[in-house]
This record gives sequence, C-alpha cells and structure tokens, in this order.
Amino acid sequence: MINPFEKTQLNSTGIYLPRLGFGGAPISGISMKSFGGVEEKEALKIINLAYNKGIRYFDTAPLYGIGNGEKRYSKVLSKKPRNDFVISTKCGRVIDVEKYEKPKFSSEVEYTENKTIKFDFSSDGIKRSLEDSLKRLNLDYIDILLLHDSDVENLETKAKKTALPTMMQLKNEGIVKAIGCGMNEWEMPSRFIDDFNIDVVLLAGRFTLLDHSSFEIFLPKCIENKVKVIIGGPYNSGILADDNLNKNSLFNYENVPQNILKKAMKLNKISKKYNIPLKAASLQYVMNHPAVISTIPGSQSIYELENNIEICNIKIPEEFWKDLIQNSLIPKNAFYPK
Repeated sequence: MINPFEKTQLNSTGIYLPRLGFGGAPISGISMKSFGGVEEKEALKIINLAYNKGIRYFDTAPLYGIGNGEKRYSKVLSKKPRNDFVISTKCGRVIDVEKYEKPKFSSEVEYTENKTIKFDFSSDGIKRSLEDSLKRLNLDYIDILLLHDSDVENLETKAKKTALPTMMQLKNEGIVKAIGCGMNEWEMPSRFIDDFNIDVVLLAGRFTLLDHSSFEIFLPKCIENKVKVIIGGPYNSGILADDNLNKNSLFNYENVPQNILKKAMKLNKISKKYNIPLKAASLQYVMNHPAVISTIPGSQSIYELENNIEICNIKIPEEFWKDLIQNSLIPKNAFYPK
C-alpha cells in the first residue's frame, strides 16, 4: 500500500512533490490525437476532480495539444491558491500562430488558430517558451521547468550549449524553482547530470515492469547525485493497464511487439495468481523505487483518475515481487516493498 498524497522535498528547492501526480498529455484535446482526444468539458471535470481528490502536482507541456493542455489547466488551476499546488511545464519548443480564421458566426467566441510548433533551444527560445507558457497557464511562476525531448532530434549539443545554461540562469534568478529534463531515453539525461546541477529528470516509459533499461545504471546514478526522478508513462502507453492484452495493445505509442506482449502476458498471469490488478503492480513498482519522487500517469476519464488513486491502496505481498524475480520478469536486485 502507498499513500499517494505523501510528499517529499525536491532537494533544496522548497518544492514538495506527492508520490502520485497528474500527467497532462491525455487531457490536452483533439488537436493532437496522440496526446489524447478528451473534449474540453470532460477535461476540466477531470482536472477539477484530481484537485478535489487531493492531487497537488500537475505536469504539462506546450507540445500537448499545441498549447491547449496548458490553457485547460489555467481554467482550473489559476483559480486555486497558488502555493497549494506544484506545476511543471517544459521548454525547447515554441508555438507560432500563422493566422487567425475569423468566426463564421457571431456566436463563435474563439478564433481557430492555425498553429505550428517547432524546436528552439536558443537562449531566446527557452525564455520565450517559458513566457508563453506562463501566459497560457495564467500563472505568475512555474515551479519546475523541464527541457523537453532533446532526444527526439538529437539536440544534445544545443541543449548543453544554450538551453540548459539558460535554464540554470532562470533558476539562479529565482524565475523558476527547479530545472531538469523530460524525455523518453535515459542516456542523455545521464550525461546532463555529469555537466549540470539539475534537480530532476522526468523519465517516460524507461522504468516500468516491461522496460528496465534505466535500472542498472541511471537510477543508481540519480540517487548518488541527489537527482530526483519523476516517472511518466508507468503503463507504457496502456499495455500495463490493459485487461485484454492482444496484438493491438499499445506499447510506447505503437502496437506492441510480440516479445513484449508475451512478457506482459506472463506478468498478467502472475498478477492474477495473487489476485492483484496488473495496473496496480505496475504503478506501485515504479513508485516504490528510492530514486522516484513522483509518478504521473495520464487520465483520459474520471474512472482512470479515480482508479489510479485507488490502486495505490492495494496491498501487494512481498511474495509477488519475489515471484516476478524468480520468473526473470524484474531484475534480481529489484526494489520491492518490505
């Protein structure tokens, strides 16, 4: 069992993160279907309920819905006491509005924006990204600023030359409280830790019950260097939350490879043996690692949100984790609850 609302301080930043946070990609709207197709009315209900249920950490990015995710957060969070929640957003991409299309009817309140989003790791680009996010969020400050997806187009050189130094400056000036990076691979963040005094890494999909690629090297390195880890994608795009595993299940945004599907089925079989939902085991597994300060699954519905909270309260016996080790499904030295 895990208390999802228990908070831990993020190093010396003064920020306290709960063990369970809220991933903002799925509620960002229909403009980018790969990041969720939730309509605005439902999205606002989900965000409101998350806050009312006690969740106090919310993550987002300009990429999510091309700014739409941040705007939806603003309609809820900007009305809450600012010192009552923590928000992280990302930088490294900027949004350009090429033109506005005038409303066809007078009843249409908003113009339709023809928007493009592009990488910009220059110093001006990082500052502009932050300024634009603050406007969309309708907030006075950002708690955690994360450099986004420098692994997507191999932007490591620009990240080290301009982006991260600019972010360090923003932190030193008190404009943001903490800095780090958010991406799908662990190797580049590991090198960032060598060269920069970052506070946190948001790692998506590379420490889960199906992917232990970061386990032996990266997570211990974070502990050694006092860098906290936020886990995104604990269900690997849904396969670890899927009761009906099949070839069409999603793994890291794509149809699952056969070898991964077989492993997921083995995990599911042992979970059923102990009468434990695979989703609960998947979430608690990553939450319990000593390097991990918070885990931020996304929710596309009220049910998913409530379920993410509820499964933290399921007691998982030590024998279950030992069974996974004996079946070579998790590393022999894997952390599991005592």
